[in-house]
Parts: sequence; structure tokens; C-alpha cells
Amino acid sequence: MNPQKHTVLIIGASGFIGNTIYRDLCNYFDTYGTYFSSKNNFGNNQQFFHFDVSKGGIAEILNTVNPSVIISSLKGDYAAQLKTHREIATWVSQHHYARLLFLSSMDVFNARKDFPSYEKDSPKSNTKGGMFKISVERMLLETIPAQTAILRLPLVFGNNSPRITELRDAVRFNTNYEIFPNLIISVTTADKIAQQLHYIIATNDDGIFHLASEDVIHHNDFITEICEKTTGKFPIFKNVYDRNDESYLAILPKFKKLPEHYNITVSDVVDNCILEDIVTLKT
Repeated sequence: MNPQKHTVLIIGASGFIGNTIYRDLCNYFDTYGTYFSSKNNFGNNQQFFHFDVSKGGIAEILNTVNPSVIISSLKGDYAAQLKTHREIATWVSQHHYARLLFLSSMDVFNARKDFPSYEKDSPKSNTKGGMFKISVERMLLETIPAQTAILRLPLVFGNNSPRITELRDAVRFNTNYEIFPNLIISVTTADKIAQQLHYIIATNDDGIFHLASEDVIHHNDFITEICEKTTGKFPIFKNVYDRNDESYLAILPKFKKLPEHYNITVSDVVDNCILEDIVTLKT
């Protein structure tokens, strides 16, 4: 299918990442989204459909929109999410032109702490969230392998991200903020994710992608650098140690790398996190 003719449906388009993706793609494709909460008046947008994952009914929206690209950024009850993704996989298998881009996470590796993880590593998780992501990944790769892309995300930051909003509030009100001195992470921004998804849609690529920075950093160093480069003020840091040795919560791209200008580094993410503060200070 001609990329210009794609019809895109983002399931979970009212969330931070999903909405960032929607705002990028809607300028290029016929883009639709689902929302759960109406607090941001998504119901007034004719491109949005209300969807309650606990009640189901995603097939009706799929039949109405008839998307060639489905992006899942869904949140909610794990059992209900798994059922919904099975329904999506069934619909995609019945429509040869359709494909699913599933936003997974680094949590599928959160039981592998000694090294960063790459696309071909076997997932291993010790949390409900991570095990849920693994179950969806496996189901999709078994049922629609040629029509799916697994997009694993690291910790997501950026100047309007919930994590940076929390940090700014902790600095402003001089409250506690947890940092993890022994934790090594990879990072990205929602804006970069949207740009990378645009490329993956345009190239019709499939497989497993790690949409993460090309390098890693200690969590405490990352947060400290952001504070230093903005106001120079800090919250009350609370050091948290999960174990005595260093541990990784980091995924890195190795086998499915995107072209150079679609990549991102830790330094790029830091710069994106401080952008809003610099603008505010200059005005």
C-alpha cells in the first residue's frame, strides 16, 4: 500500500505517548485514535472513538475505521488487554493489508539485570507488567508474524513527560524524588518514538525493534544532569538500592537499527528534557 494512503488507528491515543504519536502522524496519514477518559475533550474530535478495554468491542472500531496500520499503546487491566490484542490479531489476520505495531517495553527483560538487552535476547520478567508484555509479544509473533512489529521502549522522558513533570514539581516544592545510583538505564523521548514509528510505517518493516538510546547512563547521573542544566536546583534526592551490585534496566538496538537520523542518545534526551525550562527562563 502507498504510505500516503495509509489509514492509521492508534489504540490508546489519549495517553502521553499515544497522543504524541497521533499529533505527529495526523499530519501525514488519515489517523484515528481511541480514548477512555473524556477529560481532554477527545470526544469532540471526530477522529477519536471511545473505547473501554474492560468492556471490549474493539472489532467494531476496527470495522468502522478499516485501518491499514494499527498502533497499540493501550493501558488497563492485563487480562482485558490480552483479550483485546487477541481480537486485534484475529482482525489483522483476516485483512492481508493490515499490520499491527505493538508498543512493548524494557520490562520484558527486568529479570535480566547483569547486562543490557538486545532484540534477539530471550525475554525474562519478574513483574506482572513485564510478563503481560511477554505474553502479548509471543501471541502476536505466533499468530501474525509477518503483519506485526514489536516496538520495545525504554524509560520515556521529554520536556512534557510525566516523569519530568514529577521532577519539576519535586524541585519546585522541595520534596522527595527517588533516584537509583546502581541502576543503568537507556532512555528516549515520545517525540523520537513518533518519528521512528513514522519511518517504520513508511517502510512496512516488521520484527522486533528496540527504540532506545544508543548509549546508557546511571539513573542518578541522568536526573542530576537534567537538574544541573536547568535551574541548578535539586529536589530532596532519596537514594534507592535494589541490590548491592549494579543492575541494568536498559535495552539497546543492535540487529534492527534505524537510519542514523532516527537514532537518539542520552545527551539528546537530556536536551529535550530541559528545552521547556530554557524557554521559560528566557521569557
